[in-house]
Amino acid sequence: MTDTKPRVGAFISPITLPLLGSDSNAVIGGENERWTMFFVYRGRHCPRCKRFLNKLNVVLPDWTKHMNVIVASADTADKASADQAEFGWNFDLCYALEESQMRSLGLYVSSPLSEAETTNNFSEPGAFAIRPDGSLMLVDISNGPAARPDLEELLDGMIFNIENDRPVRGTA
Repeated sequence: MTDTKPRVGAFISPITLPLLGSDSNAVIGGENERWTMFFVYRGRHCPRCKRFLNKLNVVLPDWTKHMNVIVASADTADKASADQAEFGWNFDLCYALEESQMRSLGLYVSSPLSEAETTNNFSEPGAFAIRPDGSLMLVDISNGPAARPDLEELLDGMIFNIENDRPVRGTA
């Protein structure tokens, strides 16, 4: 399978993921009443992800004033539930992100270094801003755990984009 970068401005095919603590699923992409910020993290094995998501949880009320926030990984329900219980995360947390879904988003996929890390391939971090019409406005993808967007700067930029109906940039 050939990996390609996501096309900003294009409509993304909806991705359905199980939502932790709910009988329903989260749908990323497709039409929605609000903007959606979709964060992908490496999984329970990643301490850098925990720090990033703990910071997100602190500022979550500022984010949810302007958009939906959904977070996902390839982890099992048990691993995602353990993280949510340990850290008290309040955002919508999804699990079971499949490798084909990772690749459809243009995410980098890594193999575990050992079974102590995890047992399945997992996604490196990514952040996707999706307009209510289902088109992709912004993409931030990393090939490793150390590069993450600054949450304050990202939110400030997204508020500006939303309030001013800014066009998509970086389309070529």
